Formats: sequence, C-alpha cells, structure tokens
Amino acid sequence: MRIGDVEIYAVSDGTFWMDGGALFGLVPKVLWERIVTPDERNRVPMSLRCLLIVSRDKRILVDTGMGDKLSAKERDIFSVEGEKRLVSSLARLGLSPEDIDVVVNTHLHSDHCGGNTVLRDGEVVPTFPNAEYWIQRLEWADAAFPNERTRATYLAPNYLPLWERNKVRLLYGDTWITPEVRCVVTRGHTRAHQSVLIESRGQKALYLGDLAPWAVNIERLAWIPSFDVEPLETLETKRWIRQWAAREKAILVFEHDPRIAAGYLVEDNRRFRVEPVELAG
Repeated sequence: MRIGDVEIYAVSDGTFWMDGGALFGLVPKVLWERIVTPDERNRVPMSLRCLLIVSRDKRILVDTGMGDKLSAKERDIFSVEGEKRLVSSLARLGLSPEDIDVVVNTHLHSDHCGGNTVLRDGEVVPTFPNAEYWIQRLEWADAAFPNERTRATYLAPNYLPLWERNKVRLLYGDTWITPEVRCVVTRGHTRAHQSVLIESRGQKALYLGDLAPWAVNIERLAWIPSFDVEPLETLETKRWIRQWAAREKAILVFEHDPRIAAGYLVEDNRRFRVEPVELAG
C-alpha cells in the first residue's frame, strides 16, 4: 500500500493465543464471544502484525513481535509455532535484518519487542544489527523498573542488550523519523505508549499498536484490555483518535486483529465502524 510517497507493508511474526478476558477487559464474555469464539482454554487468536515503512530511503520497522527466545512453557501458553517468523516475512520482501535502519517499539511488552533481540551462540544480540531502536524515555523507565503488575511482560533480554550496544534512542514525546513519518504518544495502554503516524500528499495512516489491538477496540470506547495500566486515559485517547481518523479519512492499522489488518473509520448515527482495506505484505 502507498500512503502518498510512502510504502507500507504488513510483516508478520505469526499468531499467538491470549485469554479473551484479557483482550476485552470488563466486557462480559456473553458479549465479546459474539465477536469471536474462544478455544477450550478461553483464548482468542492474536496476530503479530508488524509494519514495514519505506520513507525517504529509510526502512522503518514498527514492533518486532514475540521473537524466538520463548521457553517451552511460554510456547505452550501462547501456542506460538515456528522460528524466524518476522525475519522470514521480511525476506519475502527481499530484505534481511541488516537492511532495517530504524526499529520503533510502540512499547516494551514482550509481544511487541520480543523480536528486538535473538539468541546467537549463547548470547542475546540485536536482531537488526544496523538499526537504531526508538523507544519513549518514560516507557524505558517503566520497563527498567517494573512492578508486581508489569514485570511478567517487561522482560530485560528484549531490550537491555540494545542499550549495552548503544543501539537505543530515547524519545521525549512526539518525534519525527522522516518528514513523512513520526512517533505520536497515545497514552493509556502504558504511560508512554506510542503509535506511528504516516502523512504524505494529503493521505494519512496510523499504526495503533495496543491503543486498539482489534478493530472492535476502537469502534467501542469501553472495550479496553485488562492489560492497560491507565484505562481511563485509553478511553480518552481513543475518543480523540476516532474523531481525527473519521474526519481525516485516515487508514488505521491494527496490530493484533486476525480478521481486519487495516481500515477506515466510518461514523454512522453516532456509532463507529471500521471499513476494512487490503494491506500489502
């Protein structure tokens, strides 16, 4: 897909399965199972849809999925299969890990940054050796000092090896990557969660990360995952993003929705719905 002069591609790190109650938060199962039927372990499928952006000769990768460092227990819990899933997806576009210039982490939960690093010859090293990894400063601080609620998903091997090799750029709020692409803080899921905005020749697209993992999470303000550390901030962030996206006819890209990769947000009688569009990959 092209957004003006910018090329964007969906690149996949595969699929994992997560508890449905975690995705839909306070929404009763009797309501959310009308959207998706869980498996026998009450889990629903979650895509690991990362985004490759080509802008002004820069190759920008947004999020890196769960990666290949999972233990046997974690693979069973999340039903993750296969190796080098994201690397293989990039290879289908003719790219190697060495070709990536910038990696943006929307945040440092393990399903978004696990592929930052790889285990090689007994050492954890950057997967993308020539890339600079862009992370919000406050997000880095929260990951470096996790608490009892967050420590299960802030896993140091996914990001500390980057710091040790001087591969991290800490951001202080909204930051331009190129004149067409910028990181935008979309607070709620974490205190410094960021989305990635593409604007070129009057066209716009926004990669939402975990602001709205599935399309239904942006269609319905109250459908907020239980993982969100500031759910009321999520609600207000989604409120203004919905109004902006509908007004600007922006394409929204969903990281975890297995059915809808991207779409336009349409308002109809004060209700919002996502009209899907195809996303190359």
